[in-house]
Amino acid sequence: MQNQSKTVIYGVNDRPPLRDTLFAAIQHLLAIFIAIITPPLIIAKALGMDLSTTGFLVSMSLFVSGVATFIQSRRFGPVGCGLLCVQGTSFSFIGPIIAIGNAGGLPLIFGACIAAAPVEMAVSYSFKYLRKIITPLVSGIVVMLIGLSLIKAGVIACGGGDTGSADFGAPQNLMVAGVVLAGVMVLNGSNNKYLRMSSIFLGVVVGYLLALRWGW
Repeated sequence: MQNQSKTVIYGVNDRPPLRDTLFAAIQHLLAIFIAIITPPLIIAKALGMDLSTTGFLVSMSLFVSGVATFIQSRRFGPVGCGLLCVQGTSFSFIGPIIAIGNAGGLPLIFGACIAAAPVEMAVSYSFKYLRKIITPLVSGIVVMLIGLSLIKAGVIACGGGDTGSADFGAPQNLMVAGVVLAGVMVLNGSNNKYLRMSSIFLGVVVGYLLALRWGW
């Protein structure tokens, strides 16, 4: 007997089962949580910040993400889309922020972000006129370049996170990274929709369990 995957499409007025919505919400929350805290961790690591400063950056990322998501979903006047659109940190600015941090530390980083935010808000209103220029091909290439710029950070993380450590690149470090990557790929290709939806979360859980097994 051959297993067949069934895709259900809900209309505007249709309500999916509560267990599906709760499961998708929890999976989305866990996935976005990782995406929100990763950029400040990468920036703090690249700039050699201490533990307290790193914790401050992560806390502020989560706090600002919550405030921005509330404003986006509630929509105050012309600000916000009125939809549950989770706002988080972006990997696009990691490179420039690290360069700014090397030049002037956190004060210069915060000052640059404050000065650039209104510019980005103003430019966003012109995007509807640039659809013929910013095509899916262009945006896809930009996303690919962002991913390529993070290869170094990903490889260092797979090796153990600290290039100066004696166990950097140790077999157990590479095995944990390999198991997590393989697990996410296998689960993402599963016919079970719940396994597909939770592939990233389950992969991270497996990685943590392996790390605990070796007492990290």
